[in-house]
Formats: sequence, C-alpha cells, structure tokens
Amino acid sequence: MTPQQMAEKIVEVLADKIGRDIKLIKIDAISVLADYFVICTAGSTTQIKSLCDEVEKVMEDNGEKILHREGYRAGGWVLLDFGCVIVHVFMEEARAFYGLERLWADATEIDISSFIGER
Repeated sequence: MTPQQMAEKIVEVLADKIGRDIKLIKIDAISVLADYFVICTAGSTTQIKSLCDEVEKVMEDNGEKILHREGYRAGGWVLLDFGCVIVHVFMEEARAFYGLERLWADATEIDISSFIGER
C-alpha cells in the first residue's frame, strides 16, 4: 500500500468503529517522521483499545506491520507507528491538552469526506 492508501484505510477503519473528530494531516513536506498523521478521539479507554486493535488487524490483513505502539496500557493516548503513517487515538481531554493539530498547524489537513462519506 502507498502511504496515502494506508492513511485513507486507517481513517475508514476509525470511522467504521465510531471514532470521533478524525483528522488526516499530511506532514511529509515539513517533517521526516512520517508522511501522514491520523488523529482521532475516543469516548473511553475501552474504545481506544478497540479502535487501535481494529486498525492493527486491518493493516496486518493488508500486509502492513506496526513498527511501534505506545500508551496502550495507559489508555489516554495511544500512538500506532506504521512508518509512513502515525495514528494518534486520544481521550478528549488528552487531545485538547496535547493539541497536535496546533503543533502541526503548518501541515496540510486532508478532507476525508470523500472516502468516509457523512458518517
């Protein structure tokens, strides 16, 4: 899968599992960390784990291995690193506190409505 295909598939998975306020941010022009960030809010630590488990499963089913997972046991913010795509799943309070969208404001936010519809 290309980085864009991976990012779009991850967004679809998060939307299907009722992740909230999903953002797809293209960071490759301003960072060497990855090509994309996917940021999402969950309603509970249980939902965070469910979202992350499903993303990992779908990516593995598509031949993509996770390189690193952080925060899974703590639960307020989980990071999934697939190399070219980094996924951040937050509780609402943690997302507001860390403000990744503000930190990466110079990056390009991708309109996801074309591939997830009106969910």
